Amino acid sequence: MVRPASSSASPAVGRALDILVRLAQRPGPVQAAALARDLDLPRSSVYHILSVLVERGFVVYVPGEQAYGLGVTSFEIGSAYLRHEPLERLAQPILHRLAMQLGQAVHLGILHGNETVYLLKERPTSGPAAEVSLITDIGVRLPAHLTANGRAILAALPDAQVKALYSRRGDFITRTGLGPRTLTELRRILAEARSRGWAEEVDLVTTGLRSVGAAVFDHNGRAVAALSTTWRKQLAYPEPDAVGQTLLGGAERLTSHISGHVPAPR
Repeated sequence: MVRPASSSASPAVGRALDILVRLAQRPGPVQAAALARDLDLPRSSVYHILSVLVERGFVVYVPGEQAYGLGVTSFEIGSAYLRHEPLERLAQPILHRLAMQLGQAVHLGILHGNETVYLLKERPTSGPAAEVSLITDIGVRLPAHLTANGRAILAALPDAQVKALYSRRGDFITRTGLGPRTLTELRRILAEARSRGWAEEVDLVTTGLRSVGAAVFDHNGRAVAALSTTWRKQLAYPEPDAVGQTLLGGAERLTSHISGHVPAPR
């Protein structure tokens, strides 16, 4: 592989960016020796740059594979492009249509660290769901592992990145006394969400409410946001599967609007 030309003024910066781009192109963690070979860099330089990137959170080391993957900081910076007006402007009419179709509030959220941050909220203009009191207003942050919105994004992340986000037992916060308490439990929940194509939560954020979420993907097939909706769980209708499929369709439309694509199942 031909290494991209680095800036003559700061070759170390260029090499660090080359490493980050290479990690972003690979589906899983990459060993330092492979990075050195692919980018035609001295191994000593690669190890030095990787140690700095790990320290700053741009890269995470996976001991079991003796390899490196993108860290939380890289994900946050990559998501920032779609965090502002372009994503919100494109999402708003889709959210409005879904809110009218479902008769329920619909949200656009992103992942910030291990929290869900809500960027947009659309409510139906009438019906019982229009009166449901929700804490998920614009700008609110909630633990991602408890929200359907956050779970939809987490389910699409590499295992190493999820592990980096939940590296401590204290990361597993609860609001109602329910929810995963270990990484093993969370991975099982995320695997179920991947299998369905959408995520859900019941009683985890607010007792008596249930939510469903579906991920939105960028041009690299990375989850950068999610759509979610919430309703009272005691209602016989709608059924979660029907809501999930409807929301999934909306998420796919937004993915298309931002020139993204849904990755192949893993």
